[in-house]
Amino acid sequence: MRAARYYGKEDIRVEQVSEPSVQPGQIKITPSFVGICGTDLHEYLGGPNFCPVKAHGVTGETIPVTLGHEFSGVVKEIGEGVEGFTVGQPCAIQPTIFCGKCPACNVGARNICHNGGFIGLSGGGGGLSEAVCVNATHVFPLPHGVSLETGALVEPLAVAWHAVSAAPEITKDSTVLVIGGGPIGLAAILCLRGKGVKNIIISEVAAARQRFAKEFGASSIINPVKDDVNKVISEITGGKGVDVAFDCAGVPASVKSACENVRTKGTVVNVAIWEKEVPFNPNWITWKESSYKSVLGYGPEDFKAVIENLGTGSIVPQKMITAKINLDNLVRDGIGALISDKDNHVKILVDMEASRAPRHKSAAL
Repeated sequence: MRAARYYGKEDIRVEQVSEPSVQPGQIKITPSFVGICGTDLHEYLGGPNFCPVKAHGVTGETIPVTLGHEFSGVVKEIGEGVEGFTVGQPCAIQPTIFCGKCPACNVGARNICHNGGFIGLSGGGGGLSEAVCVNATHVFPLPHGVSLETGALVEPLAVAWHAVSAAPEITKDSTVLVIGGGPIGLAAILCLRGKGVKNIIISEVAAARQRFAKEFGASSIINPVKDDVNKVISEITGGKGVDVAFDCAGVPASVKSACENVRTKGTVVNVAIWEKEVPFNPNWITWKESSYKSVLGYGPEDFKAVIENLGTGSIVPQKMITAKINLDNLVRDGIGALISDKDNHVKILVDMEASRAPRHKSAAL
């Protein structure tokens, strides 16, 4: 079968590999649509990072590995002992890999497993292939009316849902600040809207991302380069500050802005992955007894919640899809486009259904 394989920095090849055999407790999936993630870009530009150069602690694999961790597909084959699924059933896949033995796993926090990783980055196959075998517990059926294209958005939406759920004090009447209008920031807006929140302020520099944020449900747009963010938020909230601030940007100015603009006893939620240390003054939140917490990834409960909200129409994410491409054009039209024109894209999907026609044996992209 064909698969997109990561060999190292700026080296991704579509080549022939052996199709995996389904094991007991597993389901073989035929991938349909695969989202290209910021993590994929980091691996391409500066990796290997997540992709293992030494044997991964759970999968035992090293590069080359098959890519694709945001994906939907249909059930192709059902392994021994698996019940509740049918061949041809449309599904979304939770790609989390965990050891089940470390201190994090022992307290149920498998999303932060000390030895963890992701299908499509750390071994175990990936969505950018013609077949992948995954544990049945990671396969989530899509309800009627939820397309396979939308199913490929469940993973990034689950990241946002996990973040939004970290602030249980949020109500429909809350005023919320989202800093950063990239894919996860925009997904956070969709999830907040799914929870009924209407007062959503977005702080974002790029005009295209401001437009996306407005379309996705933000009630107020702030440009931190042109506007006095603190003054605008004070005016919007009557001087109180926002109830919850989500930092999806991960830059020095964003953490400062989040902490300065959250209300007394409010909550700042860090969603970003930071590339380097930044200045932080605890007094930003100490004088208000505000809380600062961080989130990472998602759990099965987040996948279930997102899929349920997709099924009811509470979350409508189709506008996140800004392009669909063929597997053979992964680097040029996918990764390349997200690097050179990132502000005008939210999520580029690789259409695996349209990519199944036989091609040449191997090609470096």
